[in-house]
Amino acid sequence: MAYRTFNPYTCKEEARFNFISKTEFNEKLKLAESSFHHWKDTALEERSSILLKVAELLEKEEEKHAKLITTEMGKPISQSRMEVSKCAWVSRYYAEKAAEFLAPVKMESTAQESYIRFDPLGIIFAVMPWNFPYWQVFRYIAPNFMAGNTGLLKHASNVPLCAIAMEQIFLDAGAPEGIFQNLLINYDQVSQVIKHPGVRGITLTGSNYAGYKVAELAGTMGKKTVLELGGSDPYVIFADADLENAAETGIMARFQNNGQSCIAAKRFIVQEEVFDSFLALFREKVEALKVGDPMDPETVIGPVARKDLLLELENQLRHIVVQGGKILTGGRRHSPKSLILKPTIITDLPIDARINQDELFGPIIPVFSFKTEEEAVQMANNTPFGLAASVWTGSRERADRIAPRIESGTVAINGMVKSEPNLPFGGVKASGFGRELSEIGMHEFLNVKTVSYF
Repeated sequence: MAYRTFNPYTCKEEARFNFISKTEFNEKLKLAESSFHHWKDTALEERSSILLKVAELLEKEEEKHAKLITTEMGKPISQSRMEVSKCAWVSRYYAEKAAEFLAPVKMESTAQESYIRFDPLGIIFAVMPWNFPYWQVFRYIAPNFMAGNTGLLKHASNVPLCAIAMEQIFLDAGAPEGIFQNLLINYDQVSQVIKHPGVRGITLTGSNYAGYKVAELAGTMGKKTVLELGGSDPYVIFADADLENAAETGIMARFQNNGQSCIAAKRFIVQEEVFDSFLALFREKVEALKVGDPMDPETVIGPVARKDLLLELENQLRHIVVQGGKILTGGRRHSPKSLILKPTIITDLPIDARINQDELFGPIIPVFSFKTEEEAVQMANNTPFGLAASVWTGSRERADRIAPRIESGTVAINGMVKSEPNLPFGGVKASGFGRELSEIGMHEFLNVKTVSYF
């Protein structure tokens, strides 16, 4: 037995799947490699036509796919619908922009003529997480599909229905078999995929442990990797900020996806002059959130994705209290047997609290205070992670000073961090390396080839 889908709200099993056989495993890798040799020469217009059809199918069948997401990992249905819509957006973006991104670029040189061309590499293998089961996959496959690479997906074991459905979307849109395949495989087989000579690149979104293991193995064979790992993103609020807007935006910034987002605002850092007033405002909004059935369109906080994840969160919460943290609101389950943790605010933690070094992957938010701009920057950077940050201030000059000093791949000024097809996305430090999305992300798994005529 391999993959089992449990509905985290009902705690009932929805489906189970066996690992694919060794024969099927080898056939899928062989198909991915053989498919690449004709796909790389397929006209860009044909690839674009198929990907546009994928976008149309996602929009037409949005409710079906949104319900799969919510059933398998508990995301509130309104957010699941937005996730599916976003996948249509990124598909349409690359279908329309690929010709521009792949066009040769003339360069000056000592030769009579030089230019750069962008050629596909081969099979790109993706190891993807459960928290955005569609979006994480589409932001990888859409640019690689248009680039002429073929894709293999090893999805998280608790979202197999989502993985199967995504592969079927491409087939329904007219993509040839073998261009994008889902693999129901175990972790030992992951290493076999990485070692396969036709696999030329690996992208992983997930834990630091998994990312480092994959990068280590890929590195022994000189294979390119892109890693998007954990985050402990700061949400810095200065006294001159619009507190109402910061509090309202902070709800989604922290609690989207039931708090299970790499780019969620995981540490609120508030200037002491407005600390009490902001906290009162934010607490009122948090306590008004609807908690419960994720299939209810009004629900904002549903269950975490698995029981082991909830137990880990509760363990982190106990350690936070031991370190001096005070639970201002929340801190317990919605009901004793549910996997729903009520949205929780923690105060009174010391600046050097252990939670700065860890990732809280659930609806818990510690709130710290600071005095000076310098202290705010130091606190924001006081973490091994560097994925993203939000800074709230009424001063453009301050924002311009701080943005270069924040150690992260993204800085959002007076707004929440989010990924968009047209903006490069990724982190620094322990949050990984490489970029996804935009033209820069598309070029990660291309051969950037120089051609010169003398």
